[in-house]
Amino acid sequence: MGGMPLLPEPGPIRTLAVATLVNTVGSGLWMVSSALFLTRSVGLSVAQTGLALTLVALVSLVSSTPVGYLADRLGPRGAAIGGLVALGLCEAAMVEVRSMAGFLLVAAPMAVFDAAQRAARGAIIGGGVPPDRRVYTRAYLRSVTNVGITVGAAVGGIGLTVDTRTAYVCLILADAATYLLAAGVLTRLAPLARSPRAASGPRLIALRDRPFLAFVVLDGLLATNFGLLEVALPLWIAERTDAPRWMISVVFAVNTVTVVLFQVRAARGTDSLAGAARASRRAGFGLLAACLIFPLTAGTHDALTIVLLIAAALAQVTAELWYSAGGWGISFGLAPDHAHGQYQGTYAMGHQFGQMIAPVAVTALTLGWGAPGWVLLGTAFAVVGCLVPPVVRRAVTHRTRASEAPDAVNASR
Repeated sequence: MGGMPLLPEPGPIRTLAVATLVNTVGSGLWMVSSALFLTRSVGLSVAQTGLALTLVALVSLVSSTPVGYLADRLGPRGAAIGGLVALGLCEAAMVEVRSMAGFLLVAAPMAVFDAAQRAARGAIIGGGVPPDRRVYTRAYLRSVTNVGITVGAAVGGIGLTVDTRTAYVCLILADAATYLLAAGVLTRLAPLARSPRAASGPRLIALRDRPFLAFVVLDGLLATNFGLLEVALPLWIAERTDAPRWMISVVFAVNTVTVVLFQVRAARGTDSLAGAARASRRAGFGLLAACLIFPLTAGTHDALTIVLLIAAALAQVTAELWYSAGGWGISFGLAPDHAHGQYQGTYAMGHQFGQMIAPVAVTALTLGWGAPGWVLLGTAFAVVGCLVPPVVRRAVTHRTRASEAPDAVNASR
């Protein structure tokens, strides 16, 4: 069928897959329970909760590249294990939180540790997996992530049904345990060589790589499509269509199942920079198609509305698959071999930025402007997608010139 194989070959890919599955089951537990835990158990208002989560996201954003650099210097295996252990301990401390200040005191360091283990995982893939298997590995891990989150969310639903502080505490401690278990799994990985410290020049070279940063910005703008699914679409279905509310769950199910079954297939051909750039361009046009179909549902009825919603959801998730695969291929392809950690950290900044601005930008356009807003949003996605290939070509040219410069200097001596 070309979907996700049940078990990858033995080695680092399988080890990463097992660790990811364990960890993302915990992520699912936290995702379904965090908002209610903070509001009903800790006592934060909805506004305080939103502000706190935004501040934590900012911490993650600004720390991504520096901790990626540290992962390269200290060794990505050790950084990943250390980050997961620290996350487990911090998550366990979350049960003692009683105020917004207390939450930030725990959650801000967690954002740094999470950024570190994510960048380290990217560096493990970049340094421990053959180049032609790196995008496949990220695709497989994304499929595993969706499985793990789905299982965790289902289990977490039990705690939400009970709706007591004890139930929320149990969910949080279970999440903490998954971090520690995932760290234990990663100890099976062979250590990777540490990147030597440069004798001179800047340390955070990814932040000085302007062509790469241009790609990161474009990738971040395309990442707002996740806000389309998670924020705008549920509100659109509930307020602007005659579809039953359960269609929101159907749309999410279509997305999750499609990612699990077809992310690996969608990644084919994106292990080259040219193929990855074309995938990003296709993603932009796929999102345009989804944004042209969704507003039609405001004027349709009954079965036709449901059919159009499913068609648009399929267009959106197909674009999402291309977007993810294209971004992985480009981020690995443009990174120097000694700096995968910091380049993966910088690449993550774009995604994080996109998800931060998505709720406001996407809802303002779709719910605020209606059909014209949908068309404008879709057109913006298509334009951004079309800009990725020339930006990648410029980045390749920039790298080629930079690598040839020392040779020219040596030849002249």
